[in-house]
Amino acid sequence: MNIKVAIVEDHRLVRESLAALIDAAPGLACVAAYTSAEEALASLVSSDPGVVLMDINLPGMSGIGCVELLRQSLPNIHIVMLTIEEDTELVFECLKAGAMGYLVKHASAEEILEAIVEVDKGGAPMSSTIARKVVMAFRQPLSNDNKVLALSAREQEVLALLSRGDRSKEIAKKMGIGIGTVNTYVRNIYEKLQVRSRAEAVARLLAR
Repeated sequence: MNIKVAIVEDHRLVRESLAALIDAAPGLACVAAYTSAEEALASLVSSDPGVVLMDINLPGMSGIGCVELLRQSLPNIHIVMLTIEEDTELVFECLKAGAMGYLVKHASAEEILEAIVEVDKGGAPMSSTIARKVVMAFRQPLSNDNKVLALSAREQEVLALLSRGDRSKEIAKKMGIGIGTVNTYVRNIYEKLQVRSRAEAVARLLAR
């Protein structure tokens, strides 16, 4: 079954390019493309996407506001921010609103398609430049955190690689396991640390 993807992007060329990229990829289908948050909120439910690519700087309501409202009505939807913004505070706002991933628009076509598949499987894709900014923002003196210590050795290894900005595909290759297994480890890490995102999980590691 195809992964159904919706796009919320006000720039026509970017929107059309993303739609064409998704439709040309095996296992993916672009089911809707919206020019504003308001338009998406009005009709996105009927298109029933599993993944949404969301711009931040939209006319009218921002992409962050749209994420918050979408997560209230569709709590299981997977939202990846796709934007030119690399500001750390904006990244945190997006993650707090309920986004599960954050990619910069100059990400390659392969990275964008991999991110869609990864987030659909429960992962948290993030551009390496963004991941490094998040890690640096959480730098602070070490303290004890029993929740991190409660992770299994393999889970701690995955968390350490996440903190370096590695994506699920890269972690799978380094650890010699499947991407599905990596995503299972990530879900277990989130549950044990009681966090919702890669950024929060990395923060727990760095605060240990």
